[in-house]
Amino acid sequence: MRTGEIDPRLLDILVCPVTKGALTYDRQRQELVSKSAGLAYPIRDGIPVMLESEARNLHGPKAGAPAPGAKDA
Repeated sequence: MRTGEIDPRLLDILVCPVTKGALTYDRQRQELVSKSAGLAYPIRDGIPVMLESEARNLHGPKAGAPAPGAKDA
């Protein structure tokens, strides 16, 4: 296994922490993708970060949500 690669056995047991649905491995982006939740969880140094707060929203920011780094007026 190369550095940064995820163990295939781990992929068999991991599920999305939000929906408990299946995840797909995006090798190029180093992410585990939950299509049902619309989230992509990062893989850092071969370790999946399965926190919703760390996940990338596949559909962009939610309507009405402040832009990242935006401050209240």
